[in-house]
Order: sequence, then C-alpha cells, then structure tokens
Amino acid sequence: MTFHILTIFPEFFHGPLDHGIIQRARESGRIGIEIHDLRQWTRDRHRTVDDRPFGGGEGMVLKPEPLFEAVESIWPERTPDRRVILLSAQGRKFDQARARELARAKELLLICGRYEGVDERVAEHLADEELSIGDFVLSGGELAAAVVIDVVARLQEGVLGNQDSAVFESFGEEGLLDCPQYTRPAEFRGWKVPETLLSGNHEAIRKWRRSAAIEKTARLRPDLLQVS
Repeated sequence: MTFHILTIFPEFFHGPLDHGIIQRARESGRIGIEIHDLRQWTRDRHRTVDDRPFGGGEGMVLKPEPLFEAVESIWPERTPDRRVILLSAQGRKFDQARARELARAKELLLICGRYEGVDERVAEHLADEELSIGDFVLSGGELAAAVVIDVVARLQEGVLGNQDSAVFESFGEEGLLDCPQYTRPAEFRGWKVPETLLSGNHEAIRKWRRSAAIEKTARLRPDLLQVS
C-alpha cells in the first residue's frame, strides 16, 4: 500500500514516520509513503496556498486551485482503489472499523487541512471523504495524517510480526477493548498476576481473557458494548 501526504509542512513527517513498525514496514517495502509539498502547485512568487474567507470571519482558508492540481498531478487517473481523504474536524470519526475498510485500498492520498479550514469545493468535488480523528480541533491535519497512516499500515499483511496482533487487540473484530496484560515478575509490590494466566491451561486462559476484556470494556467504554 502507498500513502500520499499533501501538506504545506513536509518536514513535519521526518520524525513520526521514521521509527518503529512504520519505519520497518517502509524499509521492507510493505508500505510506501510519499510526501508532497502543496506549495509546488502554486503559481505566484509568494507560493500562496490560502486566502481570506468570503463573507468575512477569522482566519484563512486553503484555496482549491493548488489542491485540485496537486491531486490531479499525483493521480492523473482516479480508480476505485485510490482514495482521497480530507482530514478535517468536520469529518466522519475515524475508528478501527474504518481503518479496516481503508486498508483494502491500494493507495490513500491524505490532504492535511490548515488554518481556518479548506475551501468546501475540495470536500464536495475532490475528496472521497472527510475524516476526523476525534471531537477536537488540531492546528492542522499533519498529526491526524500520521495517526491514520499508523493505524492503517498495521493492518497490512506482514507489517506486524504476528498478524493476529491486529485481531486480538482493542477495537478488534469483536469491538471490545483488549484484555489486561501482565508480564514478569508474577508478584510486584504485593500485586499478583491472576492465577489463571500462570496455569498453562490455554482454554482457561482464553476464557479468562475474553471475560476480562468484557469487564474492562464495561468499566471504561460501556458505549462499545451497546454498539456490539
């Protein structure tokens, strides 16, 4: 899978995408990440990407011309397995279920919004969808793009050492939070690991983990149980 990032701050991504699982996936060729500077598609000497909003108001709005020209240059032909995502506080909330859907695409192009917003014609006529990573406002879409890439990349075949890791974790196929996890020592400051996990009985461990996952979900995220 290839990710394209369209941004006015390409240097932002030199850190978040150069470590851990994402770095290894890039080095192995399991995913590709192309970072595009939106200012390459401007035509004035100031490389202007924004302007004042019609009707007045605070802030600046990203102009449609460079965004349309950038996407049409990166992808002269649009196909169903190429998705343009506008990262916006107004978008559909991004979750694990949507990540699994996006993971089936061949390429994703992520438009990083900035300033007061993006000209609405981009959302209506260029992007396939708007996505938000939560009910809050970021300074720009760069952080959101890094989050989307991390979540979707982990679902690509071979990116995780054990592909079951993407199934048996929080928000997996059952929609529950992950069960509590423990490691050595078996007792720490008087707090003991549940005996079942030390028993070696795989069926009992499986049942304990499911029960514990349901209990933790009910305690921390009861809304997930209502959905499932």
